[in-house]
Amino acid sequence: MPDAPLRIDVVTLFPEMFQGFAGTSMLKRASGMGAVDLRMVDLRDFAQDARRTADDRPYGGGPGMLMKPEPIFEAVEALRGPKTRVVLMAPSGRRFSQADARRLSKESHLVFLCGHYEGIDARVGEALVSETLSIGDYVLTNGTLPAAVVIDAVVRLLPGVLGGGAEATTEESFSEDMLEYPQYTRPPEFRGMRVPEVLQGGDHKAVATWRRRAAYRLTARRRPDLVAKKKA
Repeated sequence: MPDAPLRIDVVTLFPEMFQGFAGTSMLKRASGMGAVDLRMVDLRDFAQDARRTADDRPYGGGPGMLMKPEPIFEAVEALRGPKTRVVLMAPSGRRFSQADARRLSKESHLVFLCGHYEGIDARVGEALVSETLSIGDYVLTNGTLPAAVVIDAVVRLLPGVLGGGAEATTEESFSEDMLEYPQYTRPPEFRGMRVPEVLQGGDHKAVATWRRRAAYRLTARRRPDLVAKKKA
C-alpha cells in the first residue's frame, strides 16, 4: 500500500452521477482500504451569484452555453496543492490510453474538470489545466461519465486494489500494446466448443507461447492499428 491514498477531486455540475459508481465494486474496495480518497465537488458551490450560475452565452454568438471561468478557477484554486495535476475531460483532448492510466496512477492528487453545455471558457485550459483527455471520438452530454471511465482505469492500477499481485494488471489488454489473449474456464467442452488442449496440459512454457500467439492473432483481427504501431 502507498504511504498516502491517491486523492481525486471531481469538479462537476452533477456530483450525484458519481454516487452509485463510487460506492460499489472496485472503487468502494479501494476507498475502504485507503488506496484512494475520492471526493465529489459541486461546481455550483463556487458560483458567484444567488442563482448559482455556472454558464453564459458565448462571445461571437453560436448555439448553446459555455461554462463560466470564475467558478472553475475558484474551485481549482481551493483544491490545488503543490503536486496537483488538473485533467480536463473534453472531446478535443488527446485520446486516453492504458499508458495514461499507468502514468496518472503514480500521481498524488488529481483534479478532474468535467465540462458541460457547449464547452468551457478557453481561459480555463490556458491557465489551469495540466492536460486534456478524451475517451473517444464522440460527444457526450457532459464530462462526468468520461471522468468516471478514466478514474476506474487509474484506481484499479493502485497497489493492492485488485489483489492477485502484479499479474492482475500486467497480463491484460493494452499492457504490451496488444489485446489480451482469449481465456477459458470450466467446463472443458460447452456446446461443441472445446478449451484448447495446450491450456489443459500443465506445460507453462507451451501455455505462454500459445497466449502470445493468440494475443497477436486477436489484435491483428480486431485492432490492426496496434499491430502496425508495434511494427513501426
